[in-house]
Amino acid sequence: MALVEMEAAGHLTAVVTQNTDGLHRDAGSRRVIELHGTGRTVQCLDCGAVESRGDVQARLAEEMPPRCVVCRGTFMKPTVVFFGEQMPGEAVAQALELARDADLMLVVGSSLAVYPAAEIPLVAARAGVPIVLINAEPTSIDDRADVVIHGRSGEVLPEIARLALVASGG
Repeated sequence: MALVEMEAAGHLTAVVTQNTDGLHRDAGSRRVIELHGTGRTVQCLDCGAVESRGDVQARLAEEMPPRCVVCRGTFMKPTVVFFGEQMPGEAVAQALELARDADLMLVVGSSLAVYPAAEIPLVAARAGVPIVLINAEPTSIDDRADVVIHGRSGEVLPEIARLALVASGG
C-alpha cells in the first residue's frame, strides 16, 4: 500500500518484482513488471494459450486434468518462472531500461542473491542512479547503495511514503 501511495503522489514510476502472487496489482500499483511471472494465469504448454488460473481451477470438478480451452491439450502450468527457466525477456528488458533511466531506484526486500534479477540495481548503479536499499539483512550491494536501511519493509515503507507525501506538500 505504501508503494501505491508513492505512485499516486508521483514518486514511483513502476514496481519491478520477483513476487508471483499478484499482490502489487491487488494493492493498486498500475505499472507492475513481474520478473518471475504470475501465479494468477496458466499457460498451455502445447499451444501457448494463457487463461486465468481461477478459470482453470473452476473446471477441476468436471475435468481432470483440466484441458486447454483452445487446443484441448492437458499440459498446463502457472505462468511463473520455475527453477532453471529463463525469465520473460520483455519483463527483463523493461526492468533494465527503467534501471538505466531512473532518477532513483528503491530496492525493497530482496537478498539480491538471484541473478539476473540481482543485476538490475547494478545496472542502475553503473548508470549513476542513486539507490536506496531496504532489506532486513545485509546484501551484496549494500556498499553500492547511497542509502541502506536494514529493517522490515512493512515497517520502513509506510514511513518513507509518509515522508514523501510531506516533502511534496501533501
